[in-house]
Amino acid sequence: MQTPKLDIETMPVANAAPDGIAASARRAANDTLRIEVFDSMEPLESEWRALERDNLASLHQGYDWCSAWVATYNNPLAIVRGSFGARTAFILPLEIVRANMVRSAQFIAARRSNINTGLFSREFLEAAEGGLTASQRDAIAQALQGKADLVVLQNMPLGWRGRRSLLSHMPLVENQNHAFQLPFLSSFDETLKQLNAKRRRKKNRQQTRLLQDLGGFEHIAGGPVDEQHMLLDLFFQQKAVRFKEAGLPDVFQSPDAKAFLHRLIDSVRSDPSSVPLEMHAVRLKGTHEGHVPAVAAISRKGDHVICQFTSIDETVVPASSPGELLFWVMIEHFHKQDVALFDFGIGDQLYKRSWCPAETVQYDAILPISALGHVAAFAQRGVTRTKAAIKANPKIYGFIQRLRSQASHAPTAEPVDKD
Repeated sequence: MQTPKLDIETMPVANAAPDGIAASARRAANDTLRIEVFDSMEPLESEWRALERDNLASLHQGYDWCSAWVATYNNPLAIVRGSFGARTAFILPLEIVRANMVRSAQFIAARRSNINTGLFSREFLEAAEGGLTASQRDAIAQALQGKADLVVLQNMPLGWRGRRSLLSHMPLVENQNHAFQLPFLSSFDETLKQLNAKRRRKKNRQQTRLLQDLGGFEHIAGGPVDEQHMLLDLFFQQKAVRFKEAGLPDVFQSPDAKAFLHRLIDSVRSDPSSVPLEMHAVRLKGTHEGHVPAVAAISRKGDHVICQFTSIDETVVPASSPGELLFWVMIEHFHKQDVALFDFGIGDQLYKRSWCPAETVQYDAILPISALGHVAAFAQRGVTRTKAAIKANPKIYGFIQRLRSQASHAPTAEPVDKD
């Protein structure tokens, strides 16, 4: 199934800034931008949380998401704040990741992010319609000298739901992974019409009838924290089995990966429309009472929901396609909760294309700082372009996947990069 690219870019959400903000923005455009770098999050918490209220700011740059990652991995931080006088213009939450002697300043938790936008004030969004200027980018690079060799900002759409990214004028390379979304229309029926609604409804009736004959099922959506932790642990178990069966390395096996996701569940939620991580599942009744054949985790930021990961257990009632059933009930559930976009995240999979009429191309911004950084930036662009070319060719990508499977079965095999 082919999906149109960049449809989400034109999906409007943000309203025009009030006259007062627009006037303030014009004044800000004439002020000098000050760049500072912080090595901890706490001094910026209040202004950080103020900026993240923007509905179009990625949930992955949210304070709670980032603090859970920092508490788990404890990488050195280099959080960039741009300001006009006492007014914060933007925050780029960065951490320093070292690989092959190269220090990269990356978005915090970039390895677990589906979309990154940075955090910008409405004032600066109005003032900097053309994006960060060359002098502003140079100021960021200068402020990071001695801390990093290059800046790598991954998985950024050039435009997101009607807003052009202020980072879109940095040196860019297309990321090898695209993201896939299902826009919600006026009703669940209208939303399904974007897909093969007749076939999908027929399949759902068959799935439901099969499970009803065995006693039925229930949809678990959030709920008590203890139960969510239990479902997350069940996900780890189910996913480990699936990875082993596929001959692939388990990217969730490390204690740190598990601890980070458990911390997200424990994050305090003062706003019900902002949820770092919430577990969903299908649980059977009757003949297989209590069995959970499908688990998923979502994150929510305003009217945007991202499905972070899923797992299935087909040892019981495999004919019910429990993963597909869980997507149906989740999408139906969020249709009743003022959600506008259900996001399946990055990575090209057949099940995503079957649900998603929209495909978003994302980009990586690469800004070298040191002499070593210039060499690393050249190599990084080459590697990313090569990966993108491989993923665009189904025959080559399939061959690489088969090689990965064979390598992971070898006794001395090293973990393989998920890209």
